[in-house]
Amino acid sequence: MKSVAFQRMKVYWPLYVMAIPGVIFLFIFKYIPLAGAVIAFKDYSVFKGFIDSPWVGLKHFKTLIQHPDFVKVFGNTLMLGFLKIVVVFPVPVLLALMINEIRKSALKKGIQTALYIPHFLSWVIVSGIVFDIFSTNGLFNIVMGWFGVDPVLAMQESAYFRPIYVITSIWRDAGWGTVVYMAAISSIDPQLYESAMIDGASKFKQIRHVTFPLLLPTVLVLFLLEIGNFMDLGFDQVFNLLTPMTYNVGDIIDTYVFRTGIQQAQYSFATAVGLFQSVIGFILVFIFNKLSKKFSDGGLW
Repeated sequence: MKSVAFQRMKVYWPLYVMAIPGVIFLFIFKYIPLAGAVIAFKDYSVFKGFIDSPWVGLKHFKTLIQHPDFVKVFGNTLMLGFLKIVVVFPVPVLLALMINEIRKSALKKGIQTALYIPHFLSWVIVSGIVFDIFSTNGLFNIVMGWFGVDPVLAMQESAYFRPIYVITSIWRDAGWGTVVYMAAISSIDPQLYESAMIDGASKFKQIRHVTFPLLLPTVLVLFLLEIGNFMDLGFDQVFNLLTPMTYNVGDIIDTYVFRTGIQQAQYSFATAVGLFQSVIGFILVFIFNKLSKKFSDGGLW
C-alpha cells in the first residue's frame, strides 16, 4: 500500500508541491488557532496569558445561555440562517442552469461578468448603497410615491430588515456562487444531450433529466458546506445593515458578541460563543451528511 502511495506521489509530485502553500495556510490560520479555544473555559487575562489564567469550566457558556437576550439573538440567528439556506442557496443553482442555456458566447460572458461584479464590493459599500436606496428621498420611496404610498424609513423598520438581508445576499453573492455550478455543468458529456434530443426531450426535460441530476452531487456538497456555516451568517453584512431600531429582528450571535464580548474585552466569553456556534455547525453537517448518504451517493465523508 505504501509503495502505491509513493509511486503516485512520485508521478504527481508537481501537484503535491502546488498543494504545499495551501496546506501551510490551513495549518497556520486554521489548526494552530484551535489551541486558543481553551480560553473559553478560562477567565482569560492578557496579562496572565493562557497558562496562568484560572479555569472556570462552563461558566461562559452558562452566561450566554442564561442571558435575557439569548433567546431573541439565537432565534434571529436561526431565522436568518434558515432564510439563507432556503431562499438564497438555490438562486445560484437556478442562475447557472439559466446561463447554461444561453447560446451566444458574448452575451453569456457579459451576463456572467455582470453577476460576478457585486461580489467584489465590500459590505460597507453595499450597505451604503442600500441605505441610499431606502432613504427618504431614495429610489424605493420615489417608486412607492408613484403609487401614493407615504415615504418610509425602511432601514429603521423591523419588517424590512429580513427581506433586505435576503435581497442583498442574493444580489452580492448569487452570481459568484454560479462559478462552481457552471464548471460542473461544463463537464457534462454533450452526448447525453444529443441522446436526449434524439428521444424528443425538450430543453426543460433536458435540464430536468440530464443537467440537474448530474449537477446534484455538486449541489449536495456545497449544501453541506453551507449547513456548516448555518450559524455563521456573516458579521460584516448584518453589522452594516443593522440599526438600533432593528435589533429585535436582526441582532444575531456575531453582532451580540461584538458588542458584549469584543468591545468590552471579554475574550473568553467571545471564544465560548464561537465554540458554541462551531459545535452546532458540526452537528448539523454530521446529521445532513448522514441523510445525504442515506438518500443519495453524495456526502463529504
